[in-house]
Amino acid sequence: MNGKSKQRRFTRAQLTSVLATAALGIALALSNAPNAQAAGEQYFPLQSYRVGPYAAGGSGFFGGFIDYLQLINARDGGVNGVKLTWSECETEYVVEKGVECYERLKHGLNGAPAAATNPLSVGIAYATLDRSTADRLPLITINHGRTDSTDGAVFPYVFPLQLNPYSEVSAIINYIGQQSGGLGALQGKKIVVLYHGSPYGRETIPVLDILAKKYGFSLTQIEVPHPGNEQGSQWLTIHRINPDWVILRGWGVMNPVALKSAQKVGYPANHIIGNIWSNSEEDVRPAGDAAKGFLSITTHPSGTDYPVVQAINQYVIKPGNGNLKDPARFGTVYYNLGVVNGILNVEALRVAQARFGNKPLTGEQVRWGFEHLKLDDARLKQLGAYGLVQPLKLSCADHEGGGAVRFQQWDGTKWNVVSGWVQADRALLRPIIEKSANAYAKEKGITPRDCSKDVGA
Repeated sequence: MNGKSKQRRFTRAQLTSVLATAALGIALALSNAPNAQAAGEQYFPLQSYRVGPYAAGGSGFFGGFIDYLQLINARDGGVNGVKLTWSECETEYVVEKGVECYERLKHGLNGAPAAATNPLSVGIAYATLDRSTADRLPLITINHGRTDSTDGAVFPYVFPLQLNPYSEVSAIINYIGQQSGGLGALQGKKIVVLYHGSPYGRETIPVLDILAKKYGFSLTQIEVPHPGNEQGSQWLTIHRINPDWVILRGWGVMNPVALKSAQKVGYPANHIIGNIWSNSEEDVRPAGDAAKGFLSITTHPSGTDYPVVQAINQYVIKPGNGNLKDPARFGTVYYNLGVVNGILNVEALRVAQARFGNKPLTGEQVRWGFEHLKLDDARLKQLGAYGLVQPLKLSCADHEGGGAVRFQQWDGTKWNVVSGWVQADRALLRPIIEKSANAYAKEKGITPRDCSKDVGA
């Protein structure tokens, strides 16, 4: 070699080919490596509330929601390699703060796209509905929200999962009918509805009027101003009416005050039925003996015996990463609702990934996942959530997917489930929902989607 190293020179075409081959080899090596880099992160913006008169609901719900997301990361490494991330913005259940939080969080975090918003507030949901639709970001209103948003043809990005307000009161009336010997026996009965003075509380006024006319019972609807600390005059009115049943559509401090006030006027707790936001341990324990015998509906029983809750205990709570400040609240009604909400959000993401790929998805793609979410008994058993979550099947036209509740009764120390699933009269409710949704579409200049085509995302 004459003492000199001989250099090989490449043409531009040869150099390009060598680099491409090397890049392909590196990519294949990484894809086959057991510790290959994760596929990125999916972000959940949380408009939470942990202070104020409704702190018990917010802290329990968001505690369960976050702990389920932590379980998926710790046990499964995320959803198909996509880690879940989140951040919280304190709303104090105040609408203006909820809107500010929405605007602050909607763009994602550190490049991770937002999957869906879950404000757990009717007021905040109403205030951000148009924004969320314009931003193509799913708005999840589990067990609450606008009833007509069940119609996905008009509300493509809003999901009142499991139970909308009309289904809620329909199921309660069906249960009262069962206890009376049949719906025909409601004729002449007297029912009082005591409701929270907010959009949430007023949501069911029209449909209750329809149900009263249909079944012939006498209906009185009485408002309790926010937050519900003063109810003396309302319960004097109830005492004078002496109804067969009282339906309590409360929230936060209003619930134990209602039970104590009922005891003062001598109204029996076992003829008061709490709605979905009057059904937690925090609603009855402050009322003491006045709560014993109180009935309420639930879509999600309390308890820690469910395999998914036990898994959270193993992978999140015991290692010291639980989100709740008070460990005694683990497995309570509000906490388990947060777990259920986590399951539904994650499963929608999983369904969407099956179509769009195992990567962080846009809100529009996650919406498609929600609209094609199906949880049957077999899948619920795989998730360890059988008995905790009712079977659900969503579609373009149906953003609720369930519409059933069970009834539970407080024995002074714990809730006991006292019924099977009681289904709302969804056939009766659907035309009412569509009429309201179409009126909204006309007001807003919206052309409803043709759900028969189900074009997807």
